[in-house]
Amino acid sequence: MTLQTNQRSWLCDMDGVLIAEGRMVPGADAFLARLRDTSAPFLVLTNNSLFTPSELSGQLHAMGLEVAEDQLWTSALATARFVASQRPGGTAFVIGEPSMHEALRDVGYREDADAPDYVVLGETQEYSFNDFSTAIGLIERGSRFVATNHEVSGPGPRGSLPGVGAMAGLIERATGVAPYYVGKPNPVMIREGLAILGAHSANTIMVGDRMDTDILAGVEAGLETVLVLSGVTGGQEIDQLPYRPTRVVGSVAELALEI
Repeated sequence: MTLQTNQRSWLCDMDGVLIAEGRMVPGADAFLARLRDTSAPFLVLTNNSLFTPSELSGQLHAMGLEVAEDQLWTSALATARFVASQRPGGTAFVIGEPSMHEALRDVGYREDADAPDYVVLGETQEYSFNDFSTAIGLIERGSRFVATNHEVSGPGPRGSLPGVGAMAGLIERATGVAPYYVGKPNPVMIREGLAILGAHSANTIMVGDRMDTDILAGVEAGLETVLVLSGVTGGQEIDQLPYRPTRVVGSVAELALEI
């Protein structure tokens, strides 16, 4: 299947696509430069909720990649927009880094540890037993449970680290209540990205390195999809799933030659 590269807009994952193991994926700078040179609207979508767009923009700059703050859409921002759309001006008990707290404040949410509308779970490097105990009690008393993304693990210096999905599983087992995951593969995050760009699904390409998040989200939202092999998914895994990407490339360096 041939990708139509005259599309107007691009949605692009970050980890495994633009960067990997703390370094720029070779050719990612050329890919982004080509998007800018051709005035192609693009947005970097990431399930990473640890950092604000400002922090991520700075980190990418240090690796040689120029991505403006308003070209980054994180699962923290997507989660904040989602809860605000469901219950405007509401309240939340938040487990997460300052990025998650900031995103909720920016949409007019107040934090409440007594009777919040939502318990919101994001990534953090400081998970607290007391916070989890509070979250469990609140959910048992009727607060709604939302999590930024479903990944159960991520890479660490000495092996895998627990992800949001794993920590959400702890709360789910204790309460019997499953969270609503806002990040990819939920097409909600894709639709939010399209709205930010003013783009239509028929004219947008999703580029990602994970079949179970990026590509699935793109397929469910009706986008053309490109799987890059510079991240976690190997080519041999594609035929094991019922859905397929529109195209498979080694990295975004190949796309830079075609835009």
